[in-house]
Amino acid sequence: MTLLLDTHAFLWFWWNDPRLSETSSRAMCDPTNRKLVSVASCWEVAIKVSLKKLDIGARYQGYIHQHMVRNNFELLSITHDHMALLAEMPFHHKDPFDRMLIAQARHDEISIVSGDTALDAYGVTRIW
Repeated sequence: MTLLLDTHAFLWFWWNDPRLSETSSRAMCDPTNRKLVSVASCWEVAIKVSLKKLDIGARYQGYIHQHMVRNNFELLSITHDHMALLAEMPFHHKDPFDRMLIAQARHDEISIVSGDTALDAYGVTRIW
């Protein structure tokens, strides 16, 4: 199975945060699952770090890459097809980063690992 990881999901996984659900943790630990992190999530982390709204415990430079390699996660680029779908989506969710993740999950027909129930309004398969 291919999984697109919401920002909080992969950060909580890396940090061994108890807020990550057991189901999500098992899916992310399963070596047969392909785990994707969107460029949109990396951008979100960089912005929040620069605004001092998120403390990742290190400098941003190299942090995401190091953890992705360590955990065998892959980077998911944003394509024109993702953006085209995003432009047509209703505004059930206002967060631009989450909206991009939804567009990517819908377009690529992959499940999204997220605790955000607002994503359900878009008909994506959400694991939590």
